[in-house]
Amino acid sequence: MRGDTAALRTMLEPVVESLGFELVDVERSGTGGHALLRIYIDSHGGVTVDDCATVSHQVSAILDVEDPVQGQYTLEVSSPGLDRPLVKPRDFERFMGETIKVKMSRPILGRRNFTGQLTRMENETIILESGAERFSLPLDDIEKARLVPKY
Repeated sequence: MRGDTAALRTMLEPVVESLGFELVDVERSGTGGHALLRIYIDSHGGVTVDDCATVSHQVSAILDVEDPVQGQYTLEVSSPGLDRPLVKPRDFERFMGETIKVKMSRPILGRRNFTGQLTRMENETIILESGAERFSLPLDDIEKARLVPKY
């Protein structure tokens, strides 16, 4: 799951955690002068603009020294928002019982997109229920997963 940003996550997670935040997700998009590196952080008390600026400053210093991203890019640090990404196994455990949207890297039962209630996790597989349907989705095949906000 998300192999393209695994090295960045490994590099940045200790820095973010040392500042008292959780590294929720790292996303890379675009190319050339329009590349974007987006980092989502969270904490029990929420995240402020000042928190994002603090993390951005520290992460920028590490990225400048290590230079893991080729070419120019824009660094963006933000809170995960109401449609929080679910990335790590502990994210799925934490949000058990919530409704989530999942996009698979390969089709399962002829489809790649699923929405349903996260009912349990067993053997590196999440179980989603939607009405009378139940889906077993392997964590390793999840391309993207997010909470569905409650309004």
